[in-house]
Amino acid sequence: MTSGSKPLETRVDRLRSILKIVDDNVIVGVEEVAAMLAVSTATIRRDFAHLASQGLIARSHGRASRTDASLEVPFSHRRATRVIEKQRIAAVAASMVGEGAVVGVTGGTTTMAVARAIAPLPNLTVVTNALNVGMELARHRNIRLVLTGGVCRAASFELSGPIAENTLAGYHLDLAFVGVDGIDVEAGLTTHQETEALANAALVKRASRTIVVADSSKIGHIAFVEICPLNFADLLITDDQADSRSIAQLEEAGLQVVLA
Repeated sequence: MTSGSKPLETRVDRLRSILKIVDDNVIVGVEEVAAMLAVSTATIRRDFAHLASQGLIARSHGRASRTDASLEVPFSHRRATRVIEKQRIAAVAASMVGEGAVVGVTGGTTTMAVARAIAPLPNLTVVTNALNVGMELARHRNIRLVLTGGVCRAASFELSGPIAENTLAGYHLDLAFVGVDGIDVEAGLTTHQETEALANAALVKRASRTIVVADSSKIGHIAFVEICPLNFADLLITDDQADSRSIAQLEEAGLQVVLA
């Protein structure tokens, strides 16, 4: 830490900084990270333990490295997991969409299920930065479909970058369905990739109501990049396997939670 720099304000900031340090250096030691962040080695050991429990790093003899498990899971694999739970979440989500609504939908496998669930609804306008969501809805004549444009990532089929962000800035949405890789009281809504986080944040800003759709494995998890703080979301729809203590913490923080 350079002279005169301010200490990190929250544990979430510190955890993100640790992940960035590990990414930049491949392998780092407790003492090295403690010196860089101006905290105790005991604090860094606890942080390493937490990140390892999330599958974000591997620990060995006081050193940390990123693991293959910490990388983004391919879309094809995520699509085949927790299918029933995602369908239940999507059904609840669709029940909250009124006729003629303007709906934003981010990328993700749960939001893909939501797209299928809302497809039969009458007279909808759907704005999305996800190619797979667009392909799902393009054949439905009752859907007015708007794709943002932008740079597409093969891992997620999401369009991101300045084109996507600028497109979204011109719309007013009744509600947005947002998929996340993690949702936590302190960390808020998080995902793996920086440019996608910016596009998703732009969509959230344009929505009168933001609904997070996430299966229970995402509850209490912290991914690498913040999409937005928790108080930007109005409602979380998740499955009934979610940890009750984590759900209680989210509700205490002001987020309404519906179990599907």
